[in-house]
Amino acid sequence: MPLTPKQKKVLDFVKKYSAKNEFAPSLKEIGKHIGVSSPATVHQHLTALTSKGFLEREKSQPRSMTVQKPELIESPYGNTVGMDSIALPIVGSANCGPAEILAEENIEGYLKISKSLLNRRDGLFVIRASGDSMNKADFFGKTIENGDFVIIDSLERNAKHGDYVLSVIDGCANLKKFIVDRNGQKLLISESAKEYKPIFLHESDDFMINGKIISVIKK
Repeated sequence: MPLTPKQKKVLDFVKKYSAKNEFAPSLKEIGKHIGVSSPATVHQHLTALTSKGFLEREKSQPRSMTVQKPELIESPYGNTVGMDSIALPIVGSANCGPAEILAEENIEGYLKISKSLLNRRDGLFVIRASGDSMNKADFFGKTIENGDFVIIDSLERNAKHGDYVLSVIDGCANLKKFIVDRNGQKLLISESAKEYKPIFLHESDDFMINGKIISVIKK
């Protein structure tokens, strides 16, 4: 979900203006900064930024805009990434419900996060959670809800009982908990407010572990 140059200019202005004034700029002020006179055009840019997850807005309050973190950027080498941050590629979505979303590793953008959370980027990538079947998970005190960013360590593919993993079954990506029962049967389970059937794994299945979940960044 890369930004257009104009959208990035709007986002940067809203961020700097809000930090200085403790409230967001008006449509007129944004328009003046980016060189457009039409409030409708400014509104279109703000709507796009909101739909892409960069802004949160209150409909009844025109000057209520909050820049969302962590920050999504277009390039891992952009000047928005400093020495204290790393940028991980967002490679798509994984369905937290039944396996329906194809695991196509097309980079949508990059997630900028602090090195205090992760001290390396080798082998790490980001999946956006889709669905509600892990909304009762307890991953170090965090659930995995629709829209959350899930950081995957692709170098960790030997799952153990109780690990939270990204799996690919018949070309479809899932975020699940890996379980081995007392009979040695391997399965993937959901942890949800709704009831989802476990996925039983067999040797004949087209199945692989693409990595372990190592962190969850709330949307």
